[in-house]
Amino acid sequence: MEEAVFIDGLRTPNGRAHFEKGWFRKLRPDELLTKVYDALFERNKAVKPEDVDAVLVGSANISGMQNDIGRLAWLAGGYPESVGTNTLTNQCPSGMAATMHAARAIMSGEADIMIAAGVEDMEKVGMGANMDFPPRLMERYNIMDIPMGATAEKVAEQYNVAREDMDNMAIWSNKKACEARDAGKFANEIVPIMGHDMEGNEFLVDKDQWIRDKMDPEKMAAMQSPFKPGGVVTAATSSPLTQGACALLMMSRKKADELGLSYTYKYSAGVFAACDPTVMGIGPIVAVKKLFEKTGLGPDDMGAVELNEAFGSQALACIRELKLDKDNAPFDKVNQWGGALALGHPLGESGARILVTLLNVLKTDCPDAKYGLASLCGGFGNTAAVLVEKVS
Repeated sequence: MEEAVFIDGLRTPNGRAHFEKGWFRKLRPDELLTKVYDALFERNKAVKPEDVDAVLVGSANISGMQNDIGRLAWLAGGYPESVGTNTLTNQCPSGMAATMHAARAIMSGEADIMIAAGVEDMEKVGMGANMDFPPRLMERYNIMDIPMGATAEKVAEQYNVAREDMDNMAIWSNKKACEARDAGKFANEIVPIMGHDMEGNEFLVDKDQWIRDKMDPEKMAAMQSPFKPGGVVTAATSSPLTQGACALLMMSRKKADELGLSYTYKYSAGVFAACDPTVMGIGPIVAVKKLFEKTGLGPDDMGAVELNEAFGSQALACIRELKLDKDNAPFDKVNQWGGALALGHPLGESGARILVTLLNVLKTDCPDAKYGLASLCGGFGNTAAVLVEKVS
């Protein structure tokens, strides 16, 4: 098979999904994607838009402004009509699913140049927008156990994740994100774009909006769970509502060499998996175990791990069960530049975003590592995991 190499990956800053306070409240999700595409082609001038075999775009909620956003955003951005597109959904792993399908097209020889993307605007297209659950689903599950917050509480209970440990993880996630931001580590992956502050003034956004420079442990400890009376999952230990877009440029190694492009990592392997939707957060446990079984690798082989922090409870349960790192933050390998508790989680974008960040973490902080791992859970039990490998 052909080797699918990562040429580049870019994303917008993650903005708060709020109609008054969000920095990107005046931008549509298709516009966010266009900003990323523009920057991707500007940075890789040897690649022309018309030479792309297909653009795959993942989004958790493909309705409203995100209805067939893969095609409509490409056309609205002025890109060639001749390039095929595919909008796909896999809930939170949607951006990762797009990357996996793009890689497989390249590896099978069906494509040479692919763009894999993810986008979500949780303000303009709310979580679960226009969703109509199958009545038969209620015969199999208690519908009150399906919402994300309820699943996080259930995971905390089943896996004995203490409230204090979740609070500690949120503090460290923000601390690591602050350190990475201030050291300029996100500069290689973030496309600065114009946004609006809370007073309505236009300004250049070059950092993620949700990162907290200071976290007050006492205030966090006093917070109540909005999901369950007497619960342990709070807003501080839940990923916030977010807006953002991300895209990766992928290519066959042969085509990259032909164009004289540089690359360091390739797509090595990936799996889709699933679990009980009422404990959807443990999905990475299933996916990563499946990936390790298929590759013969394990936690010790990973130089860096990006595990999406949908909730502190599920992230800790996954890290512990898979033995990816220490039982509690601060971690050595996992989310070295902070995670979704600090950076935000624009649902369908996150699967692509954690791959872009993983590639940058490996190149910047773990240059001698051979492998990196990315995984995330998703609504209704969807989950995926991807292994990237340093090119030899």
